[in-house]
Amino acid sequence: MNPSNISILLIEPSSMQQKVILSHLKQAGIETIDTASNGEEAITFIDKYPPDLIISAMYLPDMSATELLITLRKNDSERDINFMLVSSETKFSALDPIRQAGVIAILPKPFSYDDLTLALNTTLEYIDPEEIALKNYDVTDLNVLVVDDSNMARKHLSRVLTNIGITKITTAINGLEAIDEIKAQTFDLIVTDFNMPEMDGQQLIEYVRNEMGNTFVPILMVTSEENETRLGNVQQAGVSAICDKPFEPQTVREILFRILDDHA
Repeated sequence: MNPSNISILLIEPSSMQQKVILSHLKQAGIETIDTASNGEEAITFIDKYPPDLIISAMYLPDMSATELLITLRKNDSERDINFMLVSSETKFSALDPIRQAGVIAILPKPFSYDDLTLALNTTLEYIDPEEIALKNYDVTDLNVLVVDDSNMARKHLSRVLTNIGITKITTAINGLEAIDEIKAQTFDLIVTDFNMPEMDGQQLIEYVRNEMGNTFVPILMVTSEENETRLGNVQQAGVSAICDKPFEPQTVREILFRILDDHA
């Protein structure tokens, strides 16, 4: 599959910005592009003709892109539609909710052609996923624990893992629930968020490494945390790898190759 096969719905209230983005998309070889100028118009279109990818501005006349994405994620028939944000917004408080909801890419405004190409290739990996081939593991036998307090984030992480061939997935909503699961069964990989109630990701890692004495299970932290000091503390706690939200499936593959094959 190549980018020209992707059907895209572009949601952009500014006619000038709409023309600019359409020009970039056509330059990238995209042939099927529909447009909407607000959230309600977009929802009406998506109900009839679900696209492969939605590209949206952050602030629409009637709702935000975050509110639109959360609405779509609640609908079983639309929850797996790929969603890309194009925005000049930089505030963590504004971007974190849409990261948690499972946006696949956030492009700056204005964005470069290379940025767009990377994001479109990421979309292709979601649409036409390829099973990961590990040297030391049969991916279908991997037992993975996903820990995140956001239901949408857990579903999104599970979707990414399922797309690369991992089918044995257990979920937990925080570190305390994760510990109960770890005591009850053996996991080949733990994927955890950082900021969670009751027990956060760093505390979970510290408990697994120190209290349980488990120094061998690979732990991947997937987080939108930007504080370098806090991330440094996570590194010291014994995390195997840290991955940003949103993340590309190819990035996940590369990390899994490193922490699973190199670890074994």
